[in-house]
Amino acid sequence: MTRQTLTANYLNTISWFNNTIVDWDSAGTQYFLDGSTKQLRKYHLGLPSSAAITTPDGMYNFIYSRLGTKGLLLKNGELLREIDRSYYCADVYEYPAAFATVKNKTYLIHCPISYKQLDFEDVETGQLITNIPGREPIDFFHSRLEISPDGKYLIDRGWAWHPLDWLEVYNIQDCLDNPKLLDNSTLSPDIGTEICTASFINSSKILIGSSNEVINNERADEMPIKSLAIWDLETNRISNPTKVNGTFGNLFAINDDYAWDMFDYPKIINIHTGEIVDKDETIDSGKRNSAIAYSLNEYPQIIFNRDTKQIALSGKDKIEVLTPTL
Repeated sequence: MTRQTLTANYLNTISWFNNTIVDWDSAGTQYFLDGSTKQLRKYHLGLPSSAAITTPDGMYNFIYSRLGTKGLLLKNGELLREIDRSYYCADVYEYPAAFATVKNKTYLIHCPISYKQLDFEDVETGQLITNIPGREPIDFFHSRLEISPDGKYLIDRGWAWHPLDWLEVYNIQDCLDNPKLLDNSTLSPDIGTEICTASFINSSKILIGSSNEVINNERADEMPIKSLAIWDLETNRISNPTKVNGTFGNLFAINDDYAWDMFDYPKIINIHTGEIVDKDETIDSGKRNSAIAYSLNEYPQIIFNRDTKQIALSGKDKIEVLTPTL
């Protein structure tokens, strides 16, 4: 991997946009990889924010506190409205938020009604399209949302009590047609170990990683602890697992063969052999291996560029950009 350090001023949030990095909370300060900067927006928002997401065209941004209840929804840098989530356990797990565009309409996916109710909000009107009568969501803390490259699926890397990390997957169009499908996903990996991390390889395959927690001893051999596998959503089958030759817990799939892992320090893992083929132990990328996080001091903001396969990490007045060399 190659490493590039960008100098940043008053850094609050980082998001990839047009292969540059933008701090939408700080007047849309844009950091180019050649070290130059540009201001895209007029205003510094002033929210105690620690993360942001953006639509591919940069029109809509959502900035928020990862372990808080407050966020701001923006359009072209102007405030559309304030967004809130339930206070319940909000200080110990990451704010669930993602943008999805379906039939030219953009939605913010989040949990404005209850910690356990996932909803789609029309960004322009504020209407909660999926908040219909008769919904009965299961007791699940939604978190670490990610949209598939083709926009068809949503993965939800949340947790449930006792606590236990788990992975749920939703067909976005099906959920818009029938919001009750958001209350208990019919797509989740059927194995005997805890899934602590996952990442889309492509639009139908997900790289999954298990922790050291066994859920069902009788089925634990299907995917042993601390191993990787590929889950095919179209066939609902899981590949033969691979033990990793080292610690991991925060995966970002690069392609069919390799993945970044950002637990403790950046590394690149061969998905099929478990071998760590590259690493940089001089960078502290946090010990993130769960939806649950008790302190933002434990991990920096980490963002993945699906197009270039680059990783960026926020630091104090700097941004580290890592590029795979495979």
